[in-house]
Amino acid sequence: MSGNSSRARRQPNLTFDRLLEAIQETDRHWVTRATQAIHASLTLRNWLIGYQIENYRRAGADYARYGDRLMDELAAALRKYGLARCDRRELYRYRQFYLAYPRIAEAPAPFWPSVQSAAKATATGAAPMPPASWPTGKMLIEQLSFAHLAELMEIDPPRKRVFYERECLRGRWSARTLKRKIASLYYELSGLAEDRPQDAEPAPADADAAVSPLAVRDPGVFEFLGLKPREMIDKTDREERLLDALEAFLLDLDYGLCFETRHKYIQIGDAHCFIDLVFYHRLLKCHVLAEFQPAEFGHENIAQLDACVAWYRDGVMTEDDNPPVGILIHARPHRARVEYALAGLDHRLFASRYQPALPGDRELQRFVEQALTPFDST
Repeated sequence: MSGNSSRARRQPNLTFDRLLEAIQETDRHWVTRATQAIHASLTLRNWLIGYQIENYRRAGADYARYGDRLMDELAAALRKYGLARCDRRELYRYRQFYLAYPRIAEAPAPFWPSVQSAAKATATGAAPMPPASWPTGKMLIEQLSFAHLAELMEIDPPRKRVFYERECLRGRWSARTLKRKIASLYYELSGLAEDRPQDAEPAPADADAAVSPLAVRDPGVFEFLGLKPREMIDKTDREERLLDALEAFLLDLDYGLCFETRHKYIQIGDAHCFIDLVFYHRLLKCHVLAEFQPAEFGHENIAQLDACVAWYRDGVMTEDDNPPVGILIHARPHRARVEYALAGLDHRLFASRYQPALPGDRELQRFVEQALTPFDST
């Protein structure tokens, strides 16, 4: 016993620096594994939804009752249950994903055996089995996110898609990099595009060594996990406290503003953004979006808020509502600037009807500059 204890105590190679390295390596490994598991689950979830929709289209007993209205009816029904990203557009995309990637059915997934056999049979019948040199379904699930696959499934023909799959895996591209490469005609301009045989150089099989940088803060992942929008963004404590003060100030002014939500997440095309504060104006009968911008004024800021206001106008405004407006507040040390985002609203109508019922820009500017004082003096 004493000999064993002595040997256990004396390990010359186990230094403090080695211990530090080992703990860091352990943390990196398991954070990577956890991130992979989350992304794989989201990818499989979306693929399976696509399979279930397609299977219903082919064999549903009452499919004829819905026909072309299926996606609209399904999206409306799922909305009542609060399922993340199950609007009409996303449901079409999941079905397209399933049809474009029968390889996903090859991936071993013991946690969905009741569906895997039927899904694999359907997927095999939907498209010929790919060459053995193509990246496998397991590799795609483990090393790419659904954001990658959503870009890849739009590519045709399959040879071109596989080219980008391999490059993603080799280069560990982010989804944003992949999108940029596609837009820059990387495939067409590459000397390998026409000459490279389809069975050459299979993509790396070691998931730990080749895994692409998967983003934990992907909005799709956060919605899938049921996390709050406030947890999805990087707001400093200073900014959050300024938003608290701004929210209370706007409500106390008694202009008819009713608070609706904070950090409202919206998706416009493939882009996403958050609106800091959303109010409904009970007198104007319109939404008012307030955005706090701690950086220097830039025209891209007002353009983004304009896009959010237009999104509310096109997707949220009802027949009884008036068009929404946005308020952009730029807060710099000891000074502030206020801009309005109208998204096409007539300026004369805004000046005559909206402005008298909204906080004045100078009033807001004075308040924000006063609110900034305690922070700027520290």
